[in-house]
Amino acid sequence: MKRFCVFLCLILILPATSALAFQRTIPADETVSTNHEITITGKKVPYKATTGTQPVWDESGKPIAAVHYTYYERTDVKDNTRRPLVISFNGGPGSASVWMHLAYTGPKVIKIDDEGFPIQPYGVKDNPHSILDVADIVFVNPVNTGYSRILDEEADRTQFFGVNQDIAYLSEWINTFVHRANRWLSPKYLIGESYGTTRVSGLALALQNRQWMYLNGVILVSPTELGIHTAERRRDGPLGASLRLPYFTAAAWYHKKLPSDLQSMDLLEVLPLAEDYAINELMPVLAKGGFISEGEKEKAAQQMARFSGISKKVILQYNLDVPPSFFWKELLRDEGHTIGRLDSRYKGLDRTDGGDSPDFNSELTSWLHSFTPAINYYFQNELNYKTDVKYNMFGPVSPWDRTGNNAGENLRRAMAQNPYLHTLIQSGYYDGATKYFDAKYTMWQLDPSGKMKDRFSFKGYRSGHMMYLRAEDLKKSNDDVREFILNTIPEEGVPAKY
Repeated sequence: MKRFCVFLCLILILPATSALAFQRTIPADETVSTNHEITITGKKVPYKATTGTQPVWDESGKPIAAVHYTYYERTDVKDNTRRPLVISFNGGPGSASVWMHLAYTGPKVIKIDDEGFPIQPYGVKDNPHSILDVADIVFVNPVNTGYSRILDEEADRTQFFGVNQDIAYLSEWINTFVHRANRWLSPKYLIGESYGTTRVSGLALALQNRQWMYLNGVILVSPTELGIHTAERRRDGPLGASLRLPYFTAAAWYHKKLPSDLQSMDLLEVLPLAEDYAINELMPVLAKGGFISEGEKEKAAQQMARFSGISKKVILQYNLDVPPSFFWKELLRDEGHTIGRLDSRYKGLDRTDGGDSPDFNSELTSWLHSFTPAINYYFQNELNYKTDVKYNMFGPVSPWDRTGNNAGENLRRAMAQNPYLHTLIQSGYYDGATKYFDAKYTMWQLDPSGKMKDRFSFKGYRSGHMMYLRAEDLKKSNDDVREFILNTIPEEGVPAKY
């Protein structure tokens, strides 16, 4: 009888333990390291790649989430006190760090053609333009992106998914990472792309005022409005309509839809003309709204048509305020194609030529085509990181709390309080989501006093949101980051003071 009871207990217990053993989870705290070598700007660079997880703890010290990261450090550097550390984030919110990790500053990039389009076989190759020669890099996946996950089923999700919540827990996480990696003495930089620019702008002040960690630079790649003069999530009215026109010009120029006199010019000769018209003529007209004369309205529509490649007729139908989504559908309508939102060099194919917006984002589908197999292959085969947890290219982070977005002002305050801190903005001319002229406007508004404008710089590229996907701009944009880093490390003994 006794043996039967033991047998019965084992039958009852085994299913529970088996289910637990095969539960698909990721450890709160683990790392795997591998050693590699790459040639950058003609010189051999040995490096160690460490990938794994570091916990997010609650107030009692209990791990409630695992944040996955990949840390690249050059191994032939004896003293890292002067060696910069770059902390890299992508955006979304809800996007993994895969984009800049496997296509921009890291030691490997995806296999694509020179313009950024998918090719087979998929995979990765060495990045000869990586900034790893001058700086170590850590790529971070916020909670629910990449392999990062909430571990405590009872944890309050809202503590992770919001503008300020995101900044709060990540500033604590960075503090721990820097301490573990023994990088307190190193010059530090944040780089963020798209929504990641909101993240790193807020982190600049949070790290400084909550963690007492001072930065040398912030790099904003395809920046959002950073909470500066926004109506919900975008700029509205005369301001928004004016700022988007130079982007229309860039996209139309690329697809050869401008009048012959403009089309015959170089892109960088045409854009200043569109910018000047947008700010000095179009914006005052739009500010008058419905009280402008018919003559003024006709003249403005004619000029907008000239700079946008779409007809005066449809511009008048929208009262001079043409939505970007309509432009993406309209520009190549006569050819039977749409153009991409994040990169308008890409063409799409809709079910019908009619309609006011494209059926899908042609550029994003192309990117996912290339990146998804590459990142899954890379972690398993080259970094020896094995897990059954799915890599979330885009993770579940909704609803995202957007209240209290003061990221731009927080960056300004951090720069005002820290004379060492500089900001670099990088934008692609063909980006229709975070438009390059919007980025310039944001830069102008970040410091209304103008007293810090010598610490801001802007770089533009002949590509889109991910400017680094185009081979020529991969080199140029990394060179710009490299130069920015080297120029913002002060000479030894130079004090941080006004």
